[in-house]
Amino acid sequence: LSLAGKALSEGTWALSTLDIRDFATDKHRSVDDTPAGGGAGMVMRADIAAAAIDAAREDAAPGTPTIYLSPRGTPLTQSRAHALAQGPGAILLCGRFEGLDQRVLEARDVEEISIGDYVLSGGELAAQVLIDAAVRLLPGVAGNEVSLAEESFASGLLEYPHYTKPREWEGHAIPEVLLSGDHEKIAKWRRDQAESLTRARRPDLLDKSQKR
Repeated sequence: LSLAGKALSEGTWALSTLDIRDFATDKHRSVDDTPAGGGAGMVMRADIAAAAIDAAREDAAPGTPTIYLSPRGTPLTQSRAHALAQGPGAILLCGRFEGLDQRVLEARDVEEISIGDYVLSGGELAAQVLIDAAVRLLPGVAGNEVSLAEESFASGLLEYPHYTKPREWEGHAIPEVLLSGDHEKIAKWRRDQAESLTRARRPDLLDKSQKR
């Protein structure tokens, strides 16, 4: 859909899917089993997941990362999205049930990525988030390279506030500096606003930015 869908139809990027149940070995197409040591839920089997990963890698370019979408993974960041956009692509493994057998993560050198500190029913929505974050950075997809360079996290900070017409709305006016035509003052105001917002809402990002 939207920009990603248009770019997909134009061949800017490609998507293929594999049903992990196609790699099951029993008539019920089972892909999970009870957790070793007991406990609730089911765990995706290492042998089934490995077969699916191996099949996906046969059609992937050398160096393509295999990523398991997991709430315990490394947080997805704008810099990681940039790296994925500049790379050969990615194999995304969408988990279900209680999780995936740890042995396949280690044996197949699978990277774990999280989109936030919460739990979803499966990794499909997380995969869509990762795809959108990377695809929109491909050349020509978003259509405005300047906009991409100035948006949130591009400089390590949250983005400054935006305004447009009308000049006054319900008693609220656009800040005068933005109407001054003084590009140097405008740039300073935007930087100050970005730092102020980041300090109030995400001080961890400000610390990282100052270390650069």
